[in-house]
Amino acid sequence: MTASDDTVATALAGNGVQPTLAELVALRRSAHRLAPARRGRLAHAGQAPSPMRGRGMEYAESREYVAGDDARHIDWRVTARTGRAHTKLFQAERERLTLLVADTDPVLYFGTRVRFKSVQAARVGAVAAWLAQRQGDRLSALRGSRLEAPVPPAGGTRGVLRVLDALTRWYAAPPPDDAGLDHALQQAARVLRPGARVVVLADPARAAAIDVPRWTALAMHHEVQLMLLADPLELAPPDGILPFFPQGQQVVLDLHDSAVREHWRARFVEPLEALQRSLGARRIQVHVVSTDDASDCWLGPLPSAVVA
Repeated sequence: MTASDDTVATALAGNGVQPTLAELVALRRSAHRLAPARRGRLAHAGQAPSPMRGRGMEYAESREYVAGDDARHIDWRVTARTGRAHTKLFQAERERLTLLVADTDPVLYFGTRVRFKSVQAARVGAVAAWLAQRQGDRLSALRGSRLEAPVPPAGGTRGVLRVLDALTRWYAAPPPDDAGLDHALQQAARVLRPGARVVVLADPARAAAIDVPRWTALAMHHEVQLMLLADPLELAPPDGILPFFPQGQQVVLDLHDSAVREHWRARFVEPLEALQRSLGARRIQVHVVSTDDASDCWLGPLPSAVVA
């Protein structure tokens, strides 16, 4: 099997505690795992179709001719079949916006395998950004902050690099002014327009704290992808004594105790399962990415053509 794109990026990575711009840039090749970017008739990257009807490039439908319609767009076939003049309508085209919403809660800056959850969040966000750029989208990003403005939307490589620079900064250490995922989603609602794609990078417990109707409302007008960052220890704790040293003091959990294990499951596993059940039924793509997973695992299996 050929080396994966994630392996290449890992070779450029730091110590797994802070993301590096080099590793996020290296994840660009992950976007090439999927189908080529859409192409328009003029051979430039295709744009997302708008729900609006207008005079664009792509035929949408025909309707009866009314005074003032351009005679050049008369649909002669439908006119001949119905005996009434019809004109063609075309699908208006516009660039789609992909917005990355970054949860920067302090609980993400932790990990027991390969890298911190915060570093994995930055890497998953980088894969999503490169994929959006390949599909011709403009890119923007924001986090829950009352001081820092969102990354301005931009297309092409420039747009991706602005977002990657922000992810590198945001996930290097917990920002002192983090206002939470709820505030970040409020900001997103103010800047989004119908038809956008929203990629949310979040800790499962923080995502589960958002009411389901909020997620449902977001998915009514946008394509929503929720990336839940997890650690293997959270998903499958050892069956034994587990010591912790918060703030220099030892705390011991006896995971032989069924009550302790049930409490652990309620804290770490049940939020994941609840989000997958409730949001998956509402047309929201929910992906769980562990810290030891390839950062592009949510894209699906590699095409057979690249497997030796």
